[in-house]
Amino acid sequence: MNVELFSLRCDYELRMKNDFCNKVNSTFVIQHRLWRQFNIRNSSSALPITRNSKFVIQHSKLMSLEEYILAHTDAESDYLHRLWRDTNIRTVHGRMASGHLQGRMLRMFVEMIQPKNVLEIGTFSGYSAISMAEGLPKDGRLWTYEINDEMETFTRNWINGSEVAPKINFIIGDALEEAPKLGITFDMVFIDGDKRTYIDAYEMSMSLLREGGFIIADNTLWDGHVVDASYDNDRQTAGIEAFNDHVCQDDRVHQVMIPVRDGLTIIRKKPNVL
Repeated sequence: MNVELFSLRCDYELRMKNDFCNKVNSTFVIQHRLWRQFNIRNSSSALPITRNSKFVIQHSKLMSLEEYILAHTDAESDYLHRLWRDTNIRTVHGRMASGHLQGRMLRMFVEMIQPKNVLEIGTFSGYSAISMAEGLPKDGRLWTYEINDEMETFTRNWINGSEVAPKINFIIGDALEEAPKLGITFDMVFIDGDKRTYIDAYEMSMSLLREGGFIIADNTLWDGHVVDASYDNDRQTAGIEAFNDHVCQDDRVHQVMIPVRDGLTIIRKKPNVL
């Protein structure tokens, strides 16, 4: 087995250990499945497979639904893929990174909303921050807060190494305390921090958000625990449930929950709401 093929197969095994299959670069997964299906033994005999290629289209019936979705979604950049891979290798909770599908969605949301100022609560390894910054207009800026200082070196190196680094202000600290000190009105907020304090993060974000601005909250289905009675005593689950109910009853906003990945809730602050 040559080095390139071995590397691809190692990537596949790493991805299969991750419960969130929609983070996977599906092309490699499909490639591995087709190697087995057609008994391809080395890369020189393997047919080239790229996103939306005829080969992928012809063999779409071999894919899972999630693989099919990713094969028909814009590819993540090589830089983001390497960040996702490094996050899963070097951090304990690698699955917390947004990954391919959600990353492309966040970029699309930014391109649709065209915000000049974006706030992110919970940077983790920087995947979502870089994804959103890719969609910002030339004068757009993103402020992202990570409360866990143990992530600083890893995350700062990846953010600083990205092409969109000049648009990102990465700050170690508690966004709930520090963001209001910026004196900035935000057009969009992405909430992905401590689930136990989601309501606090939401209310702080609403106070800094312009009329008609958007809040996107991650993990609002919380791995299905929100409808599982066995998690009723789990504080993280309770925090998400309370947040979901709070937003649903909030007359200041419109909201829709999307069953993508671990749940995304898209919230728009109504006009004429202070």
